Amino acid sequence: MSNERTDTLDNLVIRMHPRDNVAVAVNDIPQGHECVPGVTTNQAIPAGHKVALADIPRGGAVIRYGAVIGFATDMIRRGDWVHENALRLPEPPALEDMPWGMAAPALPRAPLRTFEGYPAAGGGFTGTRNLLAIHTTVQCVAGVVNLAVERIRREMLPRYPHVEGVVPVTHAYGCGVALDTPGAAIPLRTLRNLVRHPNFGGEVMVVGLGCEPLSAGLLLDEADNTPDNVITLQEEHGFDAMVTAILRMAEQKLARLNKRRRQTLPLSHLMIGLQCGGSDAFSGITATPVAGYAADLLVEAGGTVLFSEVTEVRDAVHLIAGRCVDAECRDRLAQEMRWYDNYLRGGDVDRSANPSPGNKQGGLSNIVEKTLGAIAKSGTAPIVDVLSPGERPTRRGVIFAATPASDFVCGPCQLASGITLQVFMTGRGTPYGLAAAPVIKVSSRTALKQQWGDLIDFDAGPAATGGMTIAQLGESLFHQIVDVASGRVRPAAERYGIHNDLCLFNPAPIT
Repeated sequence: MSNERTDTLDNLVIRMHPRDNVAVAVNDIPQGHECVPGVTTNQAIPAGHKVALADIPRGGAVIRYGAVIGFATDMIRRGDWVHENALRLPEPPALEDMPWGMAAPALPRAPLRTFEGYPAAGGGFTGTRNLLAIHTTVQCVAGVVNLAVERIRREMLPRYPHVEGVVPVTHAYGCGVALDTPGAAIPLRTLRNLVRHPNFGGEVMVVGLGCEPLSAGLLLDEADNTPDNVITLQEEHGFDAMVTAILRMAEQKLARLNKRRRQTLPLSHLMIGLQCGGSDAFSGITATPVAGYAADLLVEAGGTVLFSEVTEVRDAVHLIAGRCVDAECRDRLAQEMRWYDNYLRGGDVDRSANPSPGNKQGGLSNIVEKTLGAIAKSGTAPIVDVLSPGERPTRRGVIFAATPASDFVCGPCQLASGITLQVFMTGRGTPYGLAAAPVIKVSSRTALKQQWGDLIDFDAGPAATGGMTIAQLGESLFHQIVDVASGRVRPAAERYGIHNDLCLFNPAPIT
């Protein structure tokens, strides 16, 4: 992909590929302005939106990223504003017999190969933080747990300086749910895997009510389901006794966690997640390619990178399949896409429900255009594995972890898969954060960084203006990832304690 930039007076448009018959306006372009030699705007073009570089007949292909993003619903003249209503969505790619194992380009050499992390037993993926987690079996206990957590933070944490926080893993699951249906496997797997998250240091602490279908025994291995790890509130004598029991158990866990220390470890022990939220037309020009370059560096150093969001991969699934290392990986990719097609169909919607109104205001006309930009965050390395929602990986490298595109559902799924740091790309801006892992917020536009200087951690905007290259920015982001993973830097959401509620993906019935 090439970024062809044409600068006329104070305006800049970007054409991503020589085949493209549209370009993206970096700034607002007034009507009657020659934005490209020979192309004068017929209407005002808002920043982030597309201008036609050639006449496109009704039914003709509209091309961005060198690929068809839609078909013209009516005649589009050179210089026209090409907005969402001007395009008809193409059919999604077929899932049968997709090519796999295509040759991958050589990866750039990583400038670092180690970080400072918390070792995991058995040489598995390691932690980037040292946190006490208090897991819950049902929403009924969340109020008591949250009050106990406030006291733990205020009264106990100061005595344990090597513990970096307390995380209440509360959720809206556990009661009134059908646990014996196929869809229940997803929330159950997610919660079980969260108990053993690398940032929680191997300490198990679960609070349940006592009458819910999702008992502690369904979350824990038999060896962990003991009074040392589980509190049942219905067995306590009132509120004070409940809180006292939680504080007493937390004290024991904190004492052990406080003995953990960071060690120099190879980057092969690090697994991060990549996610987009509040995307705009610049996301695929700046933020996702920059994150993709950083991902390539991590993988070259032996690290593991998860990318997700099924509806934001579906229209480029053939490109992702071509990077799969074997037929089994390709087949699992097709299986996850097919499952999600059926899931959406069962709800009487399709992939066109994505993008959001904000995405469209930011210049993304449809899901195909959004997808072609979103997949750039996965870099160029071969894809070694495909995971169902909340599943743990068995390989290292680039992994597609199937999740919904919703920020608040994708994040917990990636945490359950074991990521200990997330890179989150945004064009419109969001204060999103995860309690269990640090989140590095990457802006697609310098204007967003300037507006939200205390919330955005990394500005990828210079890639659009020519101030820096994708490679330069990608290497800088790679260094920031290593610094955050090592505890030397705390991103904004972590500093301010901005954490979204844990939203489980639950396609099963609620009774």
